[in-house]
Amino acid sequence: MVVTKLNRIDEIFKQLRATKRSALMPYLMAGYPDIEASLSLLISVAEAGADLIEFGIPYSDPLADGPTIQAASEVALTTGVNTDIAFDLVKKAREKIETPIAVMTYYNAIYRYGLERFAGNAAESGVDGVICPDLPPEEASPWSEAAAQYGLANIMFAAPTSTNERLKKIAHMSRGFIYCVSLTGVTGARTNLPSNLTDFIGRVRKVTDKPLAVGFGISQPEQAKQVADIADGVIIGSALVSLIGADRETCTDAAAAYISKIREAMDS
Repeated sequence: MVVTKLNRIDEIFKQLRATKRSALMPYLMAGYPDIEASLSLLISVAEAGADLIEFGIPYSDPLADGPTIQAASEVALTTGVNTDIAFDLVKKAREKIETPIAVMTYYNAIYRYGLERFAGNAAESGVDGVICPDLPPEEASPWSEAAAQYGLANIMFAAPTSTNERLKKIAHMSRGFIYCVSLTGVTGARTNLPSNLTDFIGRVRKVTDKPLAVGFGISQPEQAKQVADIADGVIIGSALVSLIGADRETCTDAAAAYISKIREAMDS
């Protein structure tokens, strides 16, 4: 039976649109810098102003991720972090926060775990959506159906190189929001935003009214503000992960301060 009620992701975008604000969505790696700290980070960034959280499940071949997140994934894998531990961290975080959480992983990890088992365990732990960067819309139906059974948002990627026809397919398959990649390549902080970003977001808007969140390359408050002016969500990953890795003793407070600063810029 397909779950049709709004999940937390739908609800937060509905609330934000009503107040003409954009969602701030930080990325965290499960188990980085260690298991205990990653749980504290989930809670602290939510309390600091995150509207949604992207929670990475470590994977041995993270092809969409740049060196910063790859390194974090390696650390987490070395300490034995896996899908079940990531789900358990979400479940524990749910005791204190209601912020929407979307786990990010690769399709091989979902396939080997079992599509319905993954969807069921994710939903039971309190996950609201799944981001799978290497799953094309042409092959997404089995997973999309499994996710829908448990009320999970199937969040798909759109890139500046996507044709208009492909954007229509992506929009049709995606639930919760569409992850708009600001540039081609892998994740990582950049100094400047792409000059064609506004045009790209405009192209996606022509084929869907679903929320659009932009990721890849955003690191500075000024950049977040620029993206918030044209998109429904701002995703910040590598810059935050780098900050967390700089000092494990103070990473929770540092991450909260950083997210608060980004949130202030976006709301200014």
